Amino acid sequence: MNKKLKYFIETWGCQMNEEDSEKLSGGLKPLGHERTDKKEEADVIVYNTCCVRENAEQKVEGNLGALKKLKKEKPETVIAITGCMMQQEGMAEGIIKKFPYVDIIIGTHNAYKFNEYLSRALGGERPIVEVWNKEDDIIEGQPIDRASSIKGFVTIMYGCNNFCTYCIVPHVRGRERSRQPEQIENEIRAMVKEGYKEITLLGQNVNSYGKGLEPEINFAQLLRRINKIEGLERVKFMTSHPKDLSDEVIEAIAECDKLCECIHLPVQSGSSRILKKMNRHYDREQYVELIRKIKERIPNVALTTDIIVGFPGETEEDFEETLSLVKEVEYDSAFTFLYSKRKGTPADLMLDQVPEEAKKARFNRLVEAVNEISAKKNKAYDQKVVEVLVEGLSKNDDSKLAGRTRTGKLVNFAGNKENIGKLVNVKIIKAQSFSLVGEEV
Repeated sequence: MNKKLKYFIETWGCQMNEEDSEKLSGGLKPLGHERTDKKEEADVIVYNTCCVRENAEQKVEGNLGALKKLKKEKPETVIAITGCMMQQEGMAEGIIKKFPYVDIIIGTHNAYKFNEYLSRALGGERPIVEVWNKEDDIIEGQPIDRASSIKGFVTIMYGCNNFCTYCIVPHVRGRERSRQPEQIENEIRAMVKEGYKEITLLGQNVNSYGKGLEPEINFAQLLRRINKIEGLERVKFMTSHPKDLSDEVIEAIAECDKLCECIHLPVQSGSSRILKKMNRHYDREQYVELIRKIKERIPNVALTTDIIVGFPGETEEDFEETLSLVKEVEYDSAFTFLYSKRKGTPADLMLDQVPEEAKKARFNRLVEAVNEISAKKNKAYDQKVVEVLVEGLSKNDDSKLAGRTRTGKLVNFAGNKENIGKLVNVKIIKAQSFSLVGEEV
């Protein structure tokens, strides 16, 4: 692979997919290849896919269809697909049949070998379809081309053992495997040396970190170790499963100065009946008690969540329970989703599917309630002075700066551009529904 190439990567899905794409780019850049944001000028086009919801798959297929013309005009262009969507049984074969001009199809477990597959494709071996069904050992030391030079992701574990009835993740990401704490700490220390101020620890269920590692370590202990890293300013993490969020983790957040006062705690439904059908291993009462403990120990905490609307069998009464939970907890924000059938999951075979019209009507009511609470929570910041990590220029007004508070609130403010990458104090002068407006003090 001597020729210097331009490559284009498009990513769908979660933060772990984003980090996987950073690793793909990190493998290509040291060879002299150059990233481009224009697929028309790329020699290599990579789609890193998601399969958590049906619309993500539809986007991939739509984008692949649009490449037919480009491939005809530039047949030497390498088109590659990786990610969770490819791990689904029969998916790779279906893609090749429908889009025969795709050159490389690999899964999540062997994406680290992308450079090798690309070299083979450039040598004339096309198509290459190689999707491993079983996860390999954790591959350490992969170079990463991070999207930001101020904050970044650090994966602490891979896979999931929970098997929620709606979720495809355990089937495409494999069983839980945790990285050694020393490897995680070394990666963070290297980032701090490069100027990173904030890291977000990633895992499908970070609270079960450490299971099976020798010597024994749990998530709370890892957090306390990371909190001691000199030069690091902020630590966040996602995602937490409510059944595994321990008192020890809550204590660590309360006591460790670098751990931010924000917790993403997906509830999925406010109905105990639906939670049981989802195989979530907690009920509404247990979740509410967990929230009570969090708020008691971390009074200024910002809580966010995921909610699925229209899970099979959800009645109007079940949905009302979700609405009442949202109003009781008062989330700072929520990611809301219409239930999407996923082949290979138990929920896909459930007979009591909710009609689309009912799902959409409930979804709109939920979003309205969430937005109303978000606006109220933001209003509480009005006239307060908050610490903001300056991430760059505001997307809405490049004469202003933008950054986030420790609780994850987006702040647009007038300030000194030399402070990009630094922590500054900002007085909030206007609270909007989805962001805050301020001025540096």
